[in-house]
Amino acid sequence: MAENNKQAKETIRRGPGPGMHDHNFEKPKDMKSTLKNIIGIFSPARVQLLVVIVLVVIYTLAGLLGPYLLGVAIDVYIIPGDLPGLIRIALFMLGVSIITAVLEFFANWIMATVSQGAMKKLRTDLFQHLQLLSLRFFDRNPAGDLMSRLTNDIDAINRAISQNVTGLVSNVLMLVGVLIAMFSLNVWLAMASVIVVPLMAGFTMFVAKYSRRGFRDLQKQMGAFNGTIEENVSGQRVVKAFRRNESAIAKFREENQAVYETSKKAHTIVFLLMPLTNQLGNLFIIVLASLGGWLSIRGLVSVGMIATFISYSRQFLQPVRQLADIYNSLQSALAGAERVFEIIETAPELSDRESAIALPIIDGHVEFKNVEFAYEKDIPVIKNMSFDARTGHTIALVGPTGAGKTTIINLLTRFYDIDKGAILIDGKDIRDVKKDDLRRNLGIVLQDTFLFSDSVIENIRYGRLDATDEDCIEAAKMADADHFIRQLPQGYQTKLSERGNNLSQGQRQLLSISRAILANPGILILDEATSSVDTRTEARIQSALLRLMEGRTSFVIAHRLSTIRDAKYVLVINEGEIVEQGNHNELMAMEGFYYNLYMSQFKGQQI
Repeated sequence: MAENNKQAKETIRRGPGPGMHDHNFEKPKDMKSTLKNIIGIFSPARVQLLVVIVLVVIYTLAGLLGPYLLGVAIDVYIIPGDLPGLIRIALFMLGVSIITAVLEFFANWIMATVSQGAMKKLRTDLFQHLQLLSLRFFDRNPAGDLMSRLTNDIDAINRAISQNVTGLVSNVLMLVGVLIAMFSLNVWLAMASVIVVPLMAGFTMFVAKYSRRGFRDLQKQMGAFNGTIEENVSGQRVVKAFRRNESAIAKFREENQAVYETSKKAHTIVFLLMPLTNQLGNLFIIVLASLGGWLSIRGLVSVGMIATFISYSRQFLQPVRQLADIYNSLQSALAGAERVFEIIETAPELSDRESAIALPIIDGHVEFKNVEFAYEKDIPVIKNMSFDARTGHTIALVGPTGAGKTTIINLLTRFYDIDKGAILIDGKDIRDVKKDDLRRNLGIVLQDTFLFSDSVIENIRYGRLDATDEDCIEAAKMADADHFIRQLPQGYQTKLSERGNNLSQGQRQLLSISRAILANPGILILDEATSSVDTRTEARIQSALLRLMEGRTSFVIAHRLSTIRDAKYVLVINEGEIVEQGNHNELMAMEGFYYNLYMSQFKGQQI
């Protein structure tokens, strides 16, 4: 019974639960293809896997000796009272047990090493492939789901492979070996032992059916619950600003209660399985002992034979129970593997053409020719757009929110491919040049500044990885960021928190500008680059930006007059079309769309 309780606790600890996440007990859609991919991951370690299988076979067969030696000890040494013989066989049994344990340890250690190496490669392959996919892919796939595939799904594969491959081989061998041993020793007792198999298998499958349903419901609840936690933790400023602490707590309690109820229901089914199967096992032993006693009274079997069968019966029931657990775990791993390989097998939408050419240092002449684009089919965002940005000119893009200004930048940087028309740089279609070369010639300061959890200087160096510390500091000085950086606790070596949240929004913007300056691009893109900087700071960095823009083709998205007043051309965008173009004074003189936009935003200010 102690052994059964230990097994029950182990199953509860390893068994289905929230830690398995949303793919728990899901069946893969294409098991054959998924298995082929998994085998491919482990194929470089085929020699180590062969060693593992050999060790498993040896220690499993050695484990089958235990019950047989126990029966021999009872019949040959205990009943006759041969103490020296009993000591010898006891020492031999101890030696077999030690050897079995050592071989099992090495098999598991090798398997763990192999599986960890394979999972390391799989994580690397998945992450590398994610870097090749277009922004459209990330638009359609939530970041949380992608994170789950990188962590939870791969972890499920690792657990199933490292813990269950040896267990699967061992349990199958144990089951077959015990059956052979029992039928070799006594057919009647063996037949009585086999009766329990269909009962336990049928009951396990019945419970597993409802446990899968329960845990699927639990994972849905957990997904919503985790989303609520993430939103409230990352959105604390908004929660506090609008005094929604109590409503946030109330929502948390409501979803926490839902998770509690669903989890209780799901786990009750799982917890029911092991006690009932244990009772079936105990009932089986009682029947076996009774039949064995009846046969012993009639002189058909010895007492040692009964003890051997009772011991074998425990070894027989254990793999039956564990194979059901392994089956569910492997199903979960295959479902997780399918989700991982689904991404790895996703072809990048924006791959370089075979004929793609290198793009050396550019002059910066940009042409849009009848460009059309839609994020979603039949919902155009850019409509038949054409313009010509000459080398060294500053082009301002203005218009209401949602007009398509940022989309123009996304197309120029080839974050997305156009549907019709052509975008040319120095006369070359950007689809005919290598993406890396294209983006190497572009310097971008986005409205949404993203900083990494690294030092200040490394965040600046992100603009050009081969830059020296002196280059980074000089770029910061040009962006007027050097002053505030030196006031930080460790200056340029100060570690930033996630997304640079230990800096003000304006300071983050200045670091982003420093990064663009360091890149020294041929074409400069400023997407609301000074939107988070106060007017005084903007005035200080404006001269630096003008120096940076000198001699470069620059695209500027901004609403502030100070940013666009010196632009060579202003393209007025509305609903994906250029409705007006010219310099500031020319557009004001037209008293059209730009004039109305200007008057609504800057009324009362002097030009």
